[in-house]
Amino acid sequence: MSLVSGPLGARRRIATTLKGWRDASGESLTEVARETLISTSKLSRLENAEGKPRLRDVRDLIRHYGKQDTQRAAQLERWVKAAEAPGWWTDFDDDVLQGRNRLDTHLAYEAEATVARVYTLPFVPALLATDAYAAAVYRDMERRPEDQISQLTEIRRKRKEALKGRAGLEPLQLVAVTHECTLRQIVGSPGIQRDQLDELLIRSREDNVSLHVFPFSAKAAPTMTCMYAIFEYQDPDNLEQDLVEIETQAGFWTIDAPDRVADYKKAHENLVAFSLSEDDSRELIRGIRDSMPSHSLREPSPLRHSSRLAPCKY
Repeated sequence: MSLVSGPLGARRRIATTLKGWRDASGESLTEVARETLISTSKLSRLENAEGKPRLRDVRDLIRHYGKQDTQRAAQLERWVKAAEAPGWWTDFDDDVLQGRNRLDTHLAYEAEATVARVYTLPFVPALLATDAYAAAVYRDMERRPEDQISQLTEIRRKRKEALKGRAGLEPLQLVAVTHECTLRQIVGSPGIQRDQLDELLIRSREDNVSLHVFPFSAKAAPTMTCMYAIFEYQDPDNLEQDLVEIETQAGFWTIDAPDRVADYKKAHENLVAFSLSEDDSRELIRGIRDSMPSHSLREPSPLRHSSRLAPCKY
């Protein structure tokens, strides 16, 4: 598959509009293709937000559905131009961005989200991770080569900038739940882990960051066994649907069916409810940090020879 080279919001709004027009017309893809001379495969890609839409194709479809000189037609043309803008991640190597878990797709969804609701284990949320912690995950668990580790760590830094500010958008709001095991699992070294716990204590006090710890003592809850992110969007026309990205050891996929997304939102609300409050979460983090023996802070990582694990993007 080709690299997702820009934010997907504009493409998704185009896709929803064109699919809605075709459904209202009662035509099949084959019938529209015959009338517009646009191939069925290209029409399908347009309706599924795949690839870059071409202005000529969109104008032909506007005429075909009789939508000339309408407000939505003008919006479509603006969205086509917006879809051409490259994402910041295109400066990095394709083999770093692509692969089984398609980091490029995740970055494209994250780039325009208003709210990200995440759950992570056994690592801390990616947007709250220190450089040293992230590099240890890439080196020790994923066995990435050093040239990729430097790029992946830089990508993490760029992603974290969204919590401070973004061009044309408010800072990303992060509502994170992480399992208590992430606080106790030594990543890299005890020193790296201790610094990471300090980082959580600092970052969790930011106005747009809400961090909860799901403790060992909590009752088991749905969705507590795999990592996921729920991306929510501010779209006054309701054309850009919220979605869920799920990552497990077996693979990675996206859910955008409204009823399924709603189920995950409820599940995340339950996780927050079963988790410690933000203040109690910080108290637990502080207690685990203070209990770590200071004499072992520079010990080598115990995970150096562990088996390869799935990356944590959330």
